[in-house]
Amino acid sequence: MADRELHPLTQFKLNMLPFSDAGSDGFPLRRLLRLSLFQISCGMATALLLGTLNRVMIVELSVPAFLVALMVALPVLIAPFRALLGFRSDNYRSSIGWKRVPYMWFGSLWQFGGLSIMPFAILILSGSQELGPSWAGEVLAALAFLMTGIGLHMTQTAGLALASDQATDETRPRVVALLYMMFLVGIGVSAVIVGALLENFSEMRLVQVIQGTALVTLLLNITAVWKQESMRPMSKSERAAPKPKFSDAWADFVQGGMAGRLLVIVVLGTCAFSMQDVLLEPYGGEVLGLSVSSTTFLTAVWSLGALIAFGFAARSLSRGVSSYTMASRGIIAGIAAFAVVIGSEFIGWTPIFFLGAAMIGFGAGLFAVAMLTGAMTMPVSGNAGRGLALGAWGAAQATAVGLGVALGGGIRDGMVWMIDAGVIGGVLSRPSLPYSIVYQAEIVMLVLTLVLIGPLARTAAKTSSKTQASKIGLSEFPT
Repeated sequence: MADRELHPLTQFKLNMLPFSDAGSDGFPLRRLLRLSLFQISCGMATALLLGTLNRVMIVELSVPAFLVALMVALPVLIAPFRALLGFRSDNYRSSIGWKRVPYMWFGSLWQFGGLSIMPFAILILSGSQELGPSWAGEVLAALAFLMTGIGLHMTQTAGLALASDQATDETRPRVVALLYMMFLVGIGVSAVIVGALLENFSEMRLVQVIQGTALVTLLLNITAVWKQESMRPMSKSERAAPKPKFSDAWADFVQGGMAGRLLVIVVLGTCAFSMQDVLLEPYGGEVLGLSVSSTTFLTAVWSLGALIAFGFAARSLSRGVSSYTMASRGIIAGIAAFAVVIGSEFIGWTPIFFLGAAMIGFGAGLFAVAMLTGAMTMPVSGNAGRGLALGAWGAAQATAVGLGVALGGGIRDGMVWMIDAGVIGGVLSRPSLPYSIVYQAEIVMLVLTLVLIGPLARTAAKTSSKTQASKIGLSEFPT
């Protein structure tokens, strides 16, 4: 009797947890949270590749900046192959019938191997070499970054596909938001921990931290995939049957035009939000005169905005709001955010600038979750599976991030050169101009993205009103 009396109270507490309604009967919340550990490991690798190691290699080890940029760019160059990885996981054949787990396992091994050799490769690259050819450091470092990038993309693509396979149409939006939030948590938490461990830097400490990260990555991914995919034994004839071609699957995927438009929107919108990634802190320091500690706080503010967006997206999508409508709201928030950042120079009030940074995080997070939901719920037919759809999304998103960062930095440096060379002078040659041009370019790109997403949002709204469905999903949409 006592147990029965306590049960409603216990259930009430569980319902108050964030994303507590992301689970379903076939995919309970405990299993979902355990599976989401692979996003923590991917976040750890991302934080190392794009954050901590940049500073260590340039400042402590005096590695030339162009070499560091080249190494960091290698994982981004692999991103376009995520569609192929997703397709292969859709059609993988084994005697026990697993499709996603083998790719998550081998992806984990690639991550582990890359991180294991990375500290030694970096030390050789920095000049700590006694034997061997002079090019050994560059080759070994490139191999380490390449292996880690391959593992990250393989694990993340197969893991998202596995979660999409097991989620229901009703819970899939909340699953998307939860997995994306865990990725952000992995980046933030690991960046803080690794940064603290490397505060008293030494070469031995670098080896310990990176190889410790490799071990934690393997443990997290093994825990994540344990008993997550059911065994469906296949006969020899089934395994020997001709495999579908990637070209045929891609043709099935883009049939009807929705997929092609989705990928264009992902590339354009993500590129627009990413152009400011390496410029927001310099803008705060150079234009607004903020201290180093104040500009560092911008990352936390941006992350807070993104986290709020994840919760808002999960709640709205679960209530039947179209993912494309949600993406439109994220774009509008982004347009307003960049306008606020530009205006902060003229207003001269620092909190306005931080508000703009939070709004950028909110808009970018809302857009990312909405478009990932669109990919996970994209109707699949013929040889196209969810792995291919998610791989295509991942390839478009990761490639757009790299292009956006390069484009934003290139525009800013080009404008600085024009000012220094006297091509631009007078009242226009103020320090904020190079940054303002980038922010205005981002606004233009977001407006174009909003124009492209309009037809999809209208189609989703019409379909929703016809079906009067309370769930979000594209399975009812015309293909």
